[in-house]
This record gives sequence, C-alpha cells and structure tokens, in this order.
Amino acid sequence: MLRVSVSRVESDQVDRLREWFATLSGPRRDEILATFEEEGVRHETVLLVDTPAGPLMVYALEEEDSARSQAVFQQSTHPVDIEHREVLKAAWAGHAGVEVLFDLSTHQHGSPALSLIPAGHQAETP
Repeated sequence: MLRVSVSRVESDQVDRLREWFATLSGPRRDEILATFEEEGVRHETVLLVDTPAGPLMVYALEEEDSARSQAVFQQSTHPVDIEHREVLKAAWAGHAGVEVLFDLSTHQHGSPALSLIPAGHQAETP
C-alpha cells in the first residue's frame, strides 16, 4: 500500500529537515534501513515543496501493512526513530488540504492503493 501525507512545515524548521534527511540518506542509512525491515516499509520518499503560503512536506511510504507499520514506528525505541519523531513533530505545522483525484493500481484489485492520512492526524508523526 502507498500512504501519503501532505503537511505544512514550520518555516524555521526547513533547514533542520534538510539536514535530518541528508543524515538519514548518508551516515545513518543503515539504521533507517533496519527500521524499514521491522516496519515492513519498502520505499519512503519525502519532498519539500516551496509555495507562496509556506513550505509543504509530501511524505510517501510504500508499506506491506499500513496499520502495522505505523504501530511499530510509534512504539520503536531505536534512537533513529525517536529522533525522527522529534524532528517531524517540531517541523509539523498542520495538514495541507489535499484531494485525491486519481488512485489506481495493478497490484491491489478492488481496494484503494493509496491511503491519504486524514486532516487532524500527524503523518508518521507524519
């Protein structure tokens, strides 16, 4: 399943987000990949979008089981997950209004392939 959230970002946290995700892509890559294994995450992509109304973060995850993945992440005591939750919480400024216009997949017949995190819920923290 593909799970996506679009969140507003506190402007003063943009540099911290960039640094954090650079760290996850670099020196802490092995740590984060180990947590992916535990959570059942196959792919994670995070985009930063500059808009006139302020920055947005688009967070997309491909997961085996979304509910299980979220529960494992939220309960994780791995240092990298604890820091990840802290960084995302500090950056989060609320959900952006998002409307799914099209959702189709050859991988899941009869059920949505996309889970959009509803307004009022923090994504992962996203």
